[in-house]
Order: sequence, then C-alpha cells, then structure tokens
Amino acid sequence: MTPKEKIVFLEEVLGAKYPNPKSELVFASPFQLLIATVLAAQSTDKQVNIITRELFRVAPDAAAMSRMDIETITPLVRSINYFNNKAKNILALSRLLVDEHEGRVPDTREGLESLPGVGRKTANVVLSSAFRQPVMPVDTHVHRVSNRIGLVHTSKPEDTETELMKIIPEAWVIDFHHYILLHGRYTCKAKKPECAACPARSICDFGG
Repeated sequence: MTPKEKIVFLEEVLGAKYPNPKSELVFASPFQLLIATVLAAQSTDKQVNIITRELFRVAPDAAAMSRMDIETITPLVRSINYFNNKAKNILALSRLLVDEHEGRVPDTREGLESLPGVGRKTANVVLSSAFRQPVMPVDTHVHRVSNRIGLVHTSKPEDTETELMKIIPEAWVIDFHHYILLHGRYTCKAKKPECAACPARSICDFGG
C-alpha cells in the first residue's frame, strides 16, 4: 500500500476513533493557546492545563500578562520543566505582542516565529488550532507514528512535516495532525506500543 493509500485508510479508521479531534490543551483565545504551547515543550498537556488554570485566571490576555513581572510569573509555572526560561519567554512575548501587535497574536508563521520562545512547531500549532490554517505541527508523536506506519521515511521532524504535506489532502491536514498525535499518545506509544489494539496494524510497517 502506498503512503497516499495509507492516508486514506487512516482517515477512515482514526477518524472513526477520534470523530472530533482537537488539541488537549485548554484555551479560550489564540493568546492562551500560544502561551500553553510554549509551556508544553518537554511537558505534558495535562501538566500545562493544571498550570494555566491559575495563570490565565490572573493574566488571561497579552495586556494582563505584560503588566506582570518575572517574580510573579515564575512561581505560577514552577512545577513545569524549564520553568525559568519559559517564564521569561511568556513575559517577553506578551510585552512584544502589546508593543508591536496591539496585543493580538500574529496569524502568520513569520510573525509567530519572531516572538521569544516560539519555533516552527509552536507556530504551526497556533496556526492550525487557533487560526484553522492547513499546516502540520510535528512533535515526537507525529514523527514517530508517521515513520512507524510508513507514511514517511525521515530522520528529522522538519522533513516529516514536508513529506506529510505532500501526501495529505489539504482539507484533511488539520484533523489528520490530531489523528496521528492522539494515536501516538494513546496507542502507538514510544516504549510500549499497543499493537494488538491498533486499528492501523494491517497497514503498519512497524514490527512491534
């Protein structure tokens, strides 16, 4: 089965398993998604949602966050990995949004990547989940699952993104990102993939 044929198969079986796919981060605006995604690097969505519940209560938007100081923000995010750098980044990007973007999150990759702490994957998450643009964020789950199944044969996440965008119909891209990510998070796990319960096992190249 070709990679494009596998895409069609996965659209059916993973679409049935995850009929309303969406980010598991809790957010009420593009700004909140941006902050949550910056915090989520090397951490779980569950950890981030616990932190942002209080963080967004005291600073729900860029204007409110920009008026805070680092001594106030740091304790709110201390329980997450790399909290010092993340605290500095979310404060700096909030101030930059206020100073240069009237408090609004840019809806372009270039604009997003100009913000402190925002790389290509984070920018793609915001473009996809906040602005509904057909881009493919590639994290460790998407990279691993795409290679195991045989959709791509790549060693770098950026190459996985490029190759996936060649074979996934544009109208499917947003949902397909969530299909692969959720499949990797709950079934095709890194250390102990649950192959026996996998709806994609009949087309998968992985010999688990």
